[in-house]
Amino acid sequence: MNMNQCYNVIYKFTNQDTEYGKIVFIKRIAHMLKKVVLVFHDNANTSLKELEEEKTYLSDFGIDLEIISSQRIQDIWSLYVGSTKAAAVKGDIPENVREVLFLCDDPEDFAYLKDKGAYVCGMITPVSDQGTSFEGAQYIFSEIDDVDADSFIKAYQRQAGEPWDILETDRLRIRETTVEDVDDLYKIYAEPSMTRYMEGLFEDPADEKRYMKDYIEKVYSLMGFGVWSLINKEDGKLIGRAGFSIRNGFDEPELGFFIGVPWQKQGFATESCAAIMEFGRNVLGFDKVQTLVKKENEVSIHLCEKLGFKIIDEVEIEEDIYGTSYMTQGRVSFGPEKRGRYVRLEWTYK
Repeated sequence: MNMNQCYNVIYKFTNQDTEYGKIVFIKRIAHMLKKVVLVFHDNANTSLKELEEEKTYLSDFGIDLEIISSQRIQDIWSLYVGSTKAAAVKGDIPENVREVLFLCDDPEDFAYLKDKGAYVCGMITPVSDQGTSFEGAQYIFSEIDDVDADSFIKAYQRQAGEPWDILETDRLRIRETTVEDVDDLYKIYAEPSMTRYMEGLFEDPADEKRYMKDYIEKVYSLMGFGVWSLINKEDGKLIGRAGFSIRNGFDEPELGFFIGVPWQKQGFATESCAAIMEFGRNVLGFDKVQTLVKKENEVSIHLCEKLGFKIIDEVEIEEDIYGTSYMTQGRVSFGPEKRGRYVRLEWTYK
């Protein structure tokens, strides 16, 4: 995945005033990244002058850019971690490199740092061999002198386990869901009416946390979108979730959402979904989105129509596909099939 291609577009959209309030697609977010280290295996690949402007630009975000040229990656690692015991333990990241993102132009250097547990990405330079491959890399950068700070931050956050901030509305911060959010989700779902028209959580919170961990690794990381947490900016509380998913048997991305009972009838669903739909169009490039609402859920159907969705038809879909427990590593939980009737609505971007 080339981060330049995937995420520069975010910077083309800043504040937008809509009938539902102001939407902020990008802002200076809090993050732990303090330094980006470019590791060039060959001196000939290093051009300090070309990167001076990038270095100045990143400093505005509190990020230092360091350039190292060495044919011995072991020397570079020792320079950062010293000869401490922690440095010798795979996966145990020394404190002084937890805030560093390394970029390597050599696959062997990349593999060495990855094996040490460092946060590291591949780097393609103008003199890189054609077909250079970085096995196991989540992200590969090119055109280093023109990379947005947000791209470095997001690559770092993904490897460090920090959630991505997606956008803000007048009252909400919308970010990726974390495993730590699960406890708050159980408090929301404790209200019986929450599962009247949608599936509940697993009976055992440990199952839900394992599911969420897999969701973060397999959906957020691979798809670049998902269902996100809605955080009330007034008090920092999680009040619901909303976002996009891909349902088996359908071609279009699907909007889904819920708001906890204490925050219902206050416009949060409309505010969050309107912003997310704009994000889908302007950032993710969607030209059409569907939503499936339980036939009896007239309130949500009306809300979707208010957002601009049009009723297409009714469909029957499988429910509770995971059962009451989350099985992993090839184990499957079988149970009686349950199906429900849903109204399918569609929104085509103009």
